[in-house]
Amino acid sequence: MDIVLIAGLWLDGSAWDEVVPELAALGHRPVPLTLPGQGDGAASATLDDQLAAVVAAVDAAPGKPLVVGHSAAATLAWLAADARPEKVAEVALIGGFPAAGGQAYAAHFAIEGGVMPFPGWDPFEGADTADLDQQARDRFASAAVPVPEAVARGVVRLTDERRFDVPVVVVCPEFTPAQAEEWIAAGESPELARAAHLAYVDLDSGHWPMLTRPRELARVLAKSATSCEER
Repeated sequence: MDIVLIAGLWLDGSAWDEVVPELAALGHRPVPLTLPGQGDGAASATLDDQLAAVVAAVDAAPGKPLVVGHSAAATLAWLAADARPEKVAEVALIGGFPAAGGQAYAAHFAIEGGVMPFPGWDPFEGADTADLDQQARDRFASAAVPVPEAVARGVVRLTDERRFDVPVVVVCPEFTPAQAEEWIAAGESPELARAAHLAYVDLDSGHWPMLTRPRELARVLAKSATSCEER
């Protein structure tokens, strides 16, 4: 099965470099994406441009792919399900929940000169970064790609109610499945609250398991893909 991999803010497709061979060894075809404006120099890229790249990868799959969104890119994965509900086998969300319609994609940090640069590690101290040593932090920061303003401030538009029938697995790295369930029940993710098929998987890591637990993450994603194939 094709597994479309969308990394979160400031990351390009190379974020999945250690996950890709693990998924391939488990019998799947990983498709890591470098989105417009996130590694190709297109600072004018928009959220629509990024969604178009994700939808193109979904359309190119020979069957129904598993679409994986990490962190803020949980919203992009969900937007792909909205755009192609009949084509997406399942959505896997790693450490993030999709934004609701009408919200900004990622209005989390300051915009400087038309982009949202990596803000440093202070906002992420604690469970997010507990498994990132200094070398890994330095490597991440040096490779971080500023997010174009038109992506970060892009407005999420959801149009097809059939997205709620697409199965969703919430991969819980720096938080637990019980916490995720509690947050969703409390209204923190209106979209997932309406998902008809929602499952949770625990993963003992910080916020960036593709960097710190690539083998374990690959196994989680491969298990979901295999389950899709068996349906």
